[in-house]
Amino acid sequence: MSPAPEVVIAPAAGHAALMDGVYRYQRHFYDLTRKYYLLGRDRMIADLEVPAGGRVLEIGCGTGRNLVTLARRYPQATAVGVDISEAMLETATRQITRRDLAGRISVRAGDASALEQLELGQFDRVVFSYTLSMMPVWQQALEQGFARLAPGGSVHVVDFGSLAGLPGLLARVLHAWLRRFHVTPRANLDETFRALARRHGLAVQTGETHRGYVWLGRASGGQPA
Repeated sequence: MSPAPEVVIAPAAGHAALMDGVYRYQRHFYDLTRKYYLLGRDRMIADLEVPAGGRVLEIGCGTGRNLVTLARRYPQATAVGVDISEAMLETATRQITRRDLAGRISVRAGDASALEQLELGQFDRVVFSYTLSMMPVWQQALEQGFARLAPGGSVHVVDFGSLAGLPGLLARVLHAWLRRFHVTPRANLDETFRALARRHGLAVQTGETHRGYVWLGRASGGQPA
């Protein structure tokens, strides 16, 4: 079996302690419950089209579920996951080691808004999966993701959308329920993502599915769709 994936501890802040508290127990059944409402994750992974020998960075990797999924789908790629919660990274480490993927996946502890401290290098694909809605300075985290992009690479985001297509009462109940887990759908995510893509000279594709429940964004080279 491969050695356990590397976990590098970065300075913790108040948000790290908050996330550890939120997920200290939830992480043990997180993947079983989230598959019913964190929609669009597998669609995003399928759209990554990681090249052979490519590197993928997931910012806010949580339990490592997405890292394992993409490692299986793209067997010639390697991946790095970053998360601010050491509790979540303990679970991710077990998941990765149990599946004998430690040689291709490593996880690092760190603040998404200060990734330069980790000296990660550049990546062919950068992924945010239902994490921007939980990050206090999410715009800065998104900027950090774009900054880690290698030439010809792409940034991919899946998160909660506007909920505009849902009945008003259901949308209000959902917002209230998400707040219990410190989740806030970002009203200006589309605008911010498009602005960053333009700044980096990338074509951008965004859209919502499931009546506004899911927002998907991709920024890459080439002509806008």
